[in-house]
Amino acid sequence: MQTFFLFALIVLSVVAMVIAISKFHIHPFIVMTVIALLVGLIWGIDPATVVDTVKSGFGSIMTSIGIVILCGTIIGTILERTGAALTMANTILKIVGQKNSVLAMGAMGYITGIPVFCDSGFVVLSPISRALAEQSGTSLAVMATALSGGLYATHCLVPPTPGPIAMAGTLDADLGLTILVGLLFSIPGVAVAILWAKKISSKIDIPANSEYTLEELQEKYGQLPGALHSFSPILLPIVLIALASVAAFPSYPFGQGFFYTFITFIGNPVVALLLGVFLSMTLIPKSEREHTLEWVTQGVTDSAAILAITGAGGSFGAILKLLPIADATTGLLATGMGVLIPFIISMILKLAMGASTVAMITTAGMMAPLMETMGFTSPLGKVLVVMAIGAGSMVASHANDSYFWVVAQFSDMKTEDAYKCQTGMTAVMGVTIIILVFIVSLFV
Repeated sequence: MQTFFLFALIVLSVVAMVIAISKFHIHPFIVMTVIALLVGLIWGIDPATVVDTVKSGFGSIMTSIGIVILCGTIIGTILERTGAALTMANTILKIVGQKNSVLAMGAMGYITGIPVFCDSGFVVLSPISRALAEQSGTSLAVMATALSGGLYATHCLVPPTPGPIAMAGTLDADLGLTILVGLLFSIPGVAVAILWAKKISSKIDIPANSEYTLEELQEKYGQLPGALHSFSPILLPIVLIALASVAAFPSYPFGQGFFYTFITFIGNPVVALLLGVFLSMTLIPKSEREHTLEWVTQGVTDSAAILAITGAGGSFGAILKLLPIADATTGLLATGMGVLIPFIISMILKLAMGASTVAMITTAGMMAPLMETMGFTSPLGKVLVVMAIGAGSMVASHANDSYFWVVAQFSDMKTEDAYKCQTGMTAVMGVTIIILVFIVSLFV
């Protein structure tokens, strides 16, 4: 009876969360915080303990990733404002060639989606998408689908994007390993998106109606930063975090002396992202230096909602950790579904609420108490759960997702076309990735 009540409470809390966010349009921060309090009280936890747990859960997740989220958002804002994103796009285009422009759009999204939110990344790169569609005689629907898929793959799987980094913090997954594995699993995700663009989106004819050619875009932004300079604010933190992860291996490949201490310090996500911020500020031309404070402030402002939702997810997760979920789910875990469990939970939340980040954070909080029982205690095992949740959060972007409307509106898509291009593509991406994750999990 207690098990039934426990699951009923969790299901009802999630349903209430979905209704409040989707139907009544109440901000996720308020919804998750209030529901966290109510779940604790209904389960019979001491009121003072409930309040303390909500506060500590919020503070705990902020301790691990709050500064990282702020820094990542600032970097993304500066990349947008300085035209560095355009340089990145043009560089990739030169590598793959004009004939492979669809591949180029997917690759641009793959790289840009690491530090930049997919919504803003799509807005920034959509002029390039439109210009390339016109020059190559390709439907804009094809270019938009490839770009959207590239952005979405790393947005859902690769830190320092807030969702994946919050999951890594909640599940105590190694951040460097999460980045590496996320980058690898994102590749087949992008490949599927490009294939979908060429086979399905190509049947929808949307004229490019490009306002600018690529050359005019460069004139609009003025002197664009160099390629290495543009990529550096993204690559430096990733390399430093990865090196710190390698340094911490049990074999201590860098020893345990000064170099080990130095690498683990600058490879700490907080320090690495701060270095990325300072490096991104060097992209600002002298004529625009007076706007530096304004741009950084904009990045801080943009991160507020992300931080609030992330913190509230930490509060909800902390309350759930007080419930005997692990004991109650022994029968479910015996089914051998493994990583399919977090995938299904995340998918349901994504479909219902629309926000991938909320689905990721909420599911990670629910799964945290189950990790040991499920047997995902190894570094790779924890990362695979992160990947499974991320895959679930991809399925699927539709009308209750702001990204759905960004892609549709910036690509001149009718709603029914957006369902074919965006919703269909993201569903196939998520299913493809979870199949690969499940196969790998069988050998862990």
